[in-house]
Amino acid sequence: MSSPEQNPQATTPSFADHLRPGAEDSWLAGLEWVEEFREWMHAHPELSGAEENTAAAIAEKLAQFDCEVTTGIGGHGITAVFRNGEGPTVLMRADFDALPVTETTGLSYASTVEGVMHACGHDVHTASLLGLCAIMDAHRSAWAGTFIALFQPAEETTAGAQAMVNDGLAEKIPTPEVCLGQHIVPGPVGRVFSAPGPVLAACDTITITLHGKSAHGSAPHESIDPTYLAAMIVVRLQGIVGREVPPDEFAVITVGTLSSGHTNNTIPQTATLVLNCRFYNTEQRDRVYRAIERVVRGECVASGVSADPEIEYSAHGELTDNDEGVFARVRSAFDAVFAAESADAERWTASEDFSEIPRHFGVPYLFWTVGITDRDLWGSGADVPGNHSGDFAPAPGSVEAGIRAAACGVLAYLGV
Repeated sequence: MSSPEQNPQATTPSFADHLRPGAEDSWLAGLEWVEEFREWMHAHPELSGAEENTAAAIAEKLAQFDCEVTTGIGGHGITAVFRNGEGPTVLMRADFDALPVTETTGLSYASTVEGVMHACGHDVHTASLLGLCAIMDAHRSAWAGTFIALFQPAEETTAGAQAMVNDGLAEKIPTPEVCLGQHIVPGPVGRVFSAPGPVLAACDTITITLHGKSAHGSAPHESIDPTYLAAMIVVRLQGIVGREVPPDEFAVITVGTLSSGHTNNTIPQTATLVLNCRFYNTEQRDRVYRAIERVVRGECVASGVSADPEIEYSAHGELTDNDEGVFARVRSAFDAVFAAESADAERWTASEDFSEIPRHFGVPYLFWTVGITDRDLWGSGADVPGNHSGDFAPAPGSVEAGIRAAACGVLAYLGV
């Protein structure tokens, strides 16, 4: 945790008195509708790229504030620009797509869409940012500058941020000087975790199509068996991490899909591998990808395959690498508002496309996490459902914590 001696920004900001839990003059008073919105959103999830109703509901809420709203950016993306005189320009982002997960929480407001659920907490992210919008709109005397709320679709496919960028995001909003984002995670509800440097992994999906030679199952000698070839590649891929990645570096090569054939008596023509790869170091990533391609092509040669394998990269997610200066400034605000509940974050092996936005603008950023687990459950030693689980159910107080954390981040720059 930072201290005033370590960080010259660490003086207690005036807005902290209104954001602390239990504050007498709390800026969260009257925001009960935010939790109601979150429950509605949770009950009506929409998958990546199909968030039409969710986007419409967000835009309807934003229309109640004094801001410039732009919709339909990169699909269903939305921005709201709050102008309040001279000062910095700060962007805060939330995502709002759901996952193809069947909900098993038993909540009274559980998903009403079969096989679709807000299993990663994007409903909490969106509701928290709407709550921040309400605070910024109602308390303009407490801040100066320009606040941009960005609501992003299609995060789960790592396509939404780039789609908004490609659709002219830079021409639709003022250029931010800093970008902020947050994500809920298992952890004591109301605890905020932050750190400088790499905090989420870079990731890619690699789809490998292998071309063998089909034959009857009774005559394997007449085939070039792509299933056998794929199995050899799977084994060799694990050797890359075990024997080519230094012990003090992090790398993941997960074979999420291996598919080949449809009958028991036919050796198929092709096999497909789908890999999920993650890293904290882009140089290490590039070296591993060269090794993956070397292994795939080498095993093809060893099996006598005449056609080259097809290797396709997709679902790219950049490394989330927090700026030290932004961390120091925002962490001071977290410390002032959350006190002992402002904690150091550990690296998370998940990936995000949030950083595509600040990278596009060439500005620094900070991405932090907020705990949402019931404290009795967290301390019980019982298994705690994590993100992407059908049992993922943020505890009461999660949205409130998200609003406070978002306000801390933005007001660390815009507060007067």
